[in-house]
Amino acid sequence: MAGAAATPAPGVPAAPSLLGPEAVSDRYGFYRTLRESHPLVWDDRLGAWLVSRYGDVAAALGDPGLVRPRRRGPCCWPGEVWCEGPRREVDDEAFGVLREVSERTAFVLARRLAQREVADLAEEFCHWLPVGTAATALGLSYAELARGSRSGGRRAGPAASLAVLCADRSALIGKALASLLANLLDRPDEWAAVRDTPGALTAAWRESLRRNPPVHVVLRRARGDIRIADGTVPAGAAVALLVGAAGRDPERFAAPDRFDPRRTAPAQLAFGPPDCPAARVAELQAECAARALCEAMPELRWAEGFRPTETGLLTRAPRTLLVRPS
Repeated sequence: MAGAAATPAPGVPAAPSLLGPEAVSDRYGFYRTLRESHPLVWDDRLGAWLVSRYGDVAAALGDPGLVRPRRRGPCCWPGEVWCEGPRREVDDEAFGVLREVSERTAFVLARRLAQREVADLAEEFCHWLPVGTAATALGLSYAELARGSRSGGRRAGPAASLAVLCADRSALIGKALASLLANLLDRPDEWAAVRDTPGALTAAWRESLRRNPPVHVVLRRARGDIRIADGTVPAGAAVALLVGAAGRDPERFAAPDRFDPRRTAPAQLAFGPPDCPAARVAELQAECAARALCEAMPELRWAEGFRPTETGLLTRAPRTLLVRPS
């Protein structure tokens, strides 16, 4: 289908679909098939062109010829509101304040779980860390935050805009944290490195975003006819940029299915450039989470017989992380 300029005619053999059984049963195998045989293909069930190779996805994310759909949703690139166009300057004081709140929130959550025989880190830690950080920084209750309150809190301060960002991205940050912990707990040597080696967490975090991003599909619409992956997408067509497939492209990454924090250039696409405020807030949450868990649960390990499983269509992460804290 690469090079086609219109939706395939009726009767043409069905192309791979993101909504088909192959994608549901083996998402990364489905991505492999797309990269190798269908780098640009029309997905009739989804109603969008699929783009799967790293170079094509990375270029398309910054292409002004591809615009966000009018209706925003979880499919939008998490960093796009902050990272497209001129960057908003956020001073170190604001990040310092948010760091203090994040650290305190992480330690409270970790200590509450530390004496449990079995705990679910996805639901009881990863979900609540960004939510709790945002609520505390804004001086709001969890209920007020859940209702969408972003003003009227008791605190305005330098970290208020970052706290709002944390609240707006809380679901995606929680999913990214869950995938990070799944990758680390699957590999005790990497968990030990994060615990004992300064700077190891940053590398593990960025590698996890490459290998298991919280957002797998970014939807765009073509403003005019546009060339992608040696093909042409017609004006007005929907385009699904498969971030989850791009992160495992062997043309860009050696042994792409392996979790390897020692990669020299992980080049993740999940949260935008490293200096984007959205990316910095998410990484801050990861640092605070790892530090709190290492201190409160030095012998943290999987619950007996448990294996994490990713779920989701546009966004993906393990829904459950059953662990033995002590």
